[in-house]
Amino acid sequence: MSEARPGAGTGAPTVLRMILGKRLQDLRLSAGVTLDEAAKALRVKPLTIRRLEKAEVSLKILYVELLLQTYGVGRQEIDEFIELAEQANRPGWWHRYRDVLPGWFTAYVSLESGARTLRTYEPHYVTGLLQTHAYARAVLRAGFPNDSDEELERRVDLRLRRQSLLTKPAAPTLWVVMEEAVLHRVVGGPEVMREQIDGLLAAAELDHVSLDIVPFSAGAHTGAFAPFTYFRFEEPELPDIVYTELLSGSVYLDQRSDVVAHLEAHNRMSLLTSTTESKALLNRMRKEYT
Repeated sequence: MSEARPGAGTGAPTVLRMILGKRLQDLRLSAGVTLDEAAKALRVKPLTIRRLEKAEVSLKILYVELLLQTYGVGRQEIDEFIELAEQANRPGWWHRYRDVLPGWFTAYVSLESGARTLRTYEPHYVTGLLQTHAYARAVLRAGFPNDSDEELERRVDLRLRRQSLLTKPAAPTLWVVMEEAVLHRVVGGPEVMREQIDGLLAAAELDHVSLDIVPFSAGAHTGAFAPFTYFRFEEPELPDIVYTELLSGSVYLDQRSDVVAHLEAHNRMSLLTSTTESKALLNRMRKEYT
């Protein structure tokens, strides 16, 4: 998955599909079965087995059952695995927005929906999970200037729909580091900015949300490059993953060295300010937009 776009051309995998793919790999290795041997059992190429294990394709139930039998798995466990595989093959809630959801971002929404911890750095705009309706509409209008009003509203609806994960039971932990420049970039006008800052102040009061704003006075620092998001999952089968954006796409990283570099950068940036200083800065900027 490192330096790739998961699910490109096949539909992004749900987190459950990624977990089951990893379990298939673990069961194969525990049984001492090679890729070639597993492929022979299905009469397919080894690449097919690899793609199943990497969640790059849907979990064909017939293939899954034959593989589990090859690995010596008991009938009850096979039935339980197949039931989960059927769930994993169902499209995520975001599938209905596929007409306005870029293919390279679909995997992000899946990871975001399944993560236990999200840590994000934003140098340009308020992170999508904390945007108000008016702010999101202004940002998306700038990003997709040729959209019809209907397409634009669907993009806004998708962004706001993603935010529901912060209010669900057992909501994930969200730790946001933003640059002060975000607050000075006037998106949608003073009234929109004032409403957005009110939204940030409210979010900062939530127990599972942390918001750090790096002031201009911090000067140059390690993370001042591109926005990125770090995902951590409860399931031990899934590695930590980092997502970062390019002008026309994105990169997903799961190599340990890459993930650690971004995690350390996030830690260092958070030390450049404090919760109290961040809230004070938000209140000062709110007054400027009054």
